[in-house]
This record gives sequence, C-alpha cells and structure tokens, in this order.
Amino acid sequence: MSFTGKYQLQSQENFEPFMKAIGLPDEQIQKAKDLKSTTEIVQDGKNFKVTVTTGSKVIHNEFTIGQEFDMELMTGEKAKAIIQMEGDNKLIGTLKGVQSVTELNGDTITHTMTKGDISCKRISKRI
Repeated sequence: MSFTGKYQLQSQENFEPFMKAIGLPDEQIQKAKDLKSTTEIVQDGKNFKVTVTTGSKVIHNEFTIGQEFDMELMTGEKAKAIIQMEGDNKLIGTLKGVQSVTELNGDTITHTMTKGDISCKRISKRI
C-alpha cells in the first residue's frame, strides 16, 4: 500500500490541549485550530517526502524508514527522529517525548500524536 497522495484534514480531536502540552503558544494554537491543513506525501519504497501546508505555513520533511533525520516540527524547531514502518500502512516515530502514529486505511489517514497522557487525533482524506 502506498502513502503517495494529497490529503485534506477532515477532523481533529484534542488539538488545543495537545498543542499546549508540546509548548505551542496560545496565539499560534488559536490561528491553527480552524485551518484545514493539506498533506502531500510522495513515497518511493522506503523514502518519503512529506509536505504539510496549514494556511501560509509550509513544513517539508524527507526521510528514509529506519534512518535518523532532522524533522521540522510545528513549533519551527528541528528534532532528530527515526520513523519505522509497521506492516505496509503504519508509520511510527518518537521525537521530543511525542509518539507519532500515522495509519493509512484506504483513502483515510489517521495521525495520532501522544505526549504523556494527552493524545491528539487528526483524520485526513485523500483528495
């Protein structure tokens, strides 16, 4: 199963409490909470290019499954990360104390981020 495609955010749960937990300023949270982000993924085997556009902010990351890379975060900072693949439809990584699980089912991507006991779930559909 290939992740390649363009996805539009449809819904999110616990966005504000999670963003506060990772240290995003209230002003940025308020601006971002109602924006529908678009994620474009290009998968070539174990290599991924991911571009997330939220309003005027664009975050671009490239990585290879199992190899450490510098990931740009929503806060603008960079952190070392390693993404692993489970099966052919799940990407799992941990960075800066946040566990990230991205699962593809058909045309739907569910991205769950967890820090401590706070989780944020974002659901996007292929467009």
